[in-house]
Amino acid sequence: MTSTSTSTSTYRLQLTPDLGFADAAELTGYLRELGVGALYLSPILQAVPESGHGYDVTDHTAVRAEFGGLPGLRALAARGLPLVADVVPNHMTVPVPESRNAPLWAALRDGPASPYARWFDLEWPVALPVLGDDAGDPYAAGAGNEGGDGADGFSVDGDVLRYHEHEFPIRPGTEGLPLPELLRVQHYRLVGWRESPGYRRFFDVSSLIGLRVEDPEVHEATHAVILTLLDEGVLHGLRVDHPDGLADPYGYLRRLRPRVPGPLWVEKILIDGERLPEDWPCDGTTGYDALNMVTRLFVDPASREELVKTFARHTGVTDDYEAVRYEAKKHVVELFFRGEIDRLTAAMTVPAPHAGDGDGDGDPDEDEDGRVPREAVVELLAAMPVYRAYVDPGEPPSVETVHIVRRAAREAAGRADPAAVARAADLVLYGPAEAVTRFQQTCGPVMAKGVEDTALYRWFPLAALNEVGGEPDRFGVSAAEFHEFCAGLPPRTMTTLSTHDTKRSEDVRARLSVLSEMPDEWALAVDSWAAEVAFDPRLDYLGWQTLMASWPISPERFTKYLLKAAREAKTSISWQNRDPAYESGVRRFAREAIDVCGGSVAAFTAVVDRYARVNSLGQKAVQLMMPGVPDVYQGNETTDFSLVDPDNRRPVDFRARRALLADVLVPGARPTTWDGQKMLVTATALRLRSRLDPVAPYAPVEAGEHAVAFARGDQAVVVATRLPVGLERHGGWGGETLMLPPGRWRDLLTGREHTGRVPMGHLLSWYPVAILGR
Repeated sequence: MTSTSTSTSTYRLQLTPDLGFADAAELTGYLRELGVGALYLSPILQAVPESGHGYDVTDHTAVRAEFGGLPGLRALAARGLPLVADVVPNHMTVPVPESRNAPLWAALRDGPASPYARWFDLEWPVALPVLGDDAGDPYAAGAGNEGGDGADGFSVDGDVLRYHEHEFPIRPGTEGLPLPELLRVQHYRLVGWRESPGYRRFFDVSSLIGLRVEDPEVHEATHAVILTLLDEGVLHGLRVDHPDGLADPYGYLRRLRPRVPGPLWVEKILIDGERLPEDWPCDGTTGYDALNMVTRLFVDPASREELVKTFARHTGVTDDYEAVRYEAKKHVVELFFRGEIDRLTAAMTVPAPHAGDGDGDGDPDEDEDGRVPREAVVELLAAMPVYRAYVDPGEPPSVETVHIVRRAAREAAGRADPAAVARAADLVLYGPAEAVTRFQQTCGPVMAKGVEDTALYRWFPLAALNEVGGEPDRFGVSAAEFHEFCAGLPPRTMTTLSTHDTKRSEDVRARLSVLSEMPDEWALAVDSWAAEVAFDPRLDYLGWQTLMASWPISPERFTKYLLKAAREAKTSISWQNRDPAYESGVRRFAREAIDVCGGSVAAFTAVVDRYARVNSLGQKAVQLMMPGVPDVYQGNETTDFSLVDPDNRRPVDFRARRALLADVLVPGARPTTWDGQKMLVTATALRLRSRLDPVAPYAPVEAGEHAVAFARGDQAVVVATRLPVGLERHGGWGGETLMLPPGRWRDLLTGREHTGRVPMGHLLSWYPVAILGR
């Protein structure tokens, strides 16, 4: 089920305490001139006051005060540009102090009897991982003292227990007890900060606690403000964050869909070839599948072997990505998800109707206590190729779901007891609701942390491919493969090239993609730089790719990126285990790489940019005109060389972009800069999309190896250059031509008219792309 919305495009704006609703309202005129159809906002409900992203919601009953509150949001909506809001149904924050989250405070104070206990996915008493390494054992006799400041950081103030900056409610009637006894009678347990919490969380983030929106009362309470804003027309559509974390995504969307007049998108990560379940009542995903396909379209697969060899030679890492991926998933399971695995294993206790008997004794295979062995559960999770299995408890799984789970079980059977793995797979497909749901809610975090936030920082022969939902060992797709993908896209799904969650911006990827066409030149360059400056081979090679692709970059930005990359890789340091000496080495490498090799890096990047500009404009034109509703991430209407968050949430210079847009829209303007050309392509495509039927048919137009072309109904044709290095080496377009669909066509970028068979060298003589309208 999809909306009947005519949303033609969106522009994603990251609201912060420094960029609120009033600032967004001032941008609406510029965005209309750009051709934007709807303004797509980061979360708008009350979050931690200083939050720069808004996913740490503290209060579902209030629009965020730092942005201007409800009056500011209404004033923004009154500007007339439809608003799409990012909603966060899976979790809310465990803030510091904890008293900022009133529902959680009430649940911890009153325990299972609290009406708010049903809000959260937790176990009583709730383990809260807050104690520092030097906290000692506050439950031991004699720890702390009653009512005053304890040497271990505890104090009691009436009905509030404090531990450093943390605050916890005291169970009514237990005030005045000595600290150890007081702690023992609460509805929560304070444990070391490295331990698993007693609640489902967002990935490995213990400060984000899972909500049970499958409960109708919880759903209504947490969505009341959002639904009212939709009913009143203040909001037009929604983007749902992390639906894979929900117990029942289908049920959630089924309840929400009738209330949303405009688009309803889900931040669902689809792995190569995977499609969104057809019965999910939404318009589609937020576009990572499209992002990865567009990126691959501009990557030359012929360089795969050479780039992998260069990577392995510099890093010492295996050339087998699947082995790295498996080890990374196993690593994060043991590092982060022991508590989740324990709860999942405990849920796998009831014999499944389809359970097999692998040992011939006539009984289902399981431990003596009735549980599937932990090892079998872990190996099945590690082998899962997707984020979720899409099983509804009590409903027969789809043929594709059975295939995915069985295939994972066959792979896992080589690493654990085959009969136990088969038993676990049966429980995932046909078992009790708790087992089915827990597996799916654990599968997503293991994929996200194991692949996105670990494997992609360990295996990077061509970092352009290391994106959310990407497969870094799949180098390139043909135009025919891209056309086939587009033919299967839902007409109103979102497409994107950059988001607040991408590992690097679209123009960083455009530069990196050029390396796939010049692997020899890259190998020589990186060899020379590595001979001058070296630190950790497993990090350095990613550093050199990043330095070139984000050039020019300050030592501070480069250092922050490398530290995050090293912590995510978890091979030398991690977020949990710091090493001051190693981190000092990272800072030294970042500074010296720029100081010593900066001139050479700049010269190499200047050569790359001759072709990266072609990739940048090509991927932009393709993404904005392919099937779906295109999104532009803030600032990416011009070049942007941002890295992973928080780098990609830096302030955007909208004054400069407003002036540039005015310049390129002057009749007869012929921008010569990369920024100007990207602005022209973006504005031209968005304005054309505003007149294009969202369901206009997609039809491939035959082009040669170095172009991709397609028509949208009888209203538009797009032609983009691809693999520009190879095109240049072949001597340019030569006699190549392209046969346009019947009729007269006007290139909206240049004003020139074309009909019939057109020489490619003529069509693309001014810009490497053409956007043609009737």
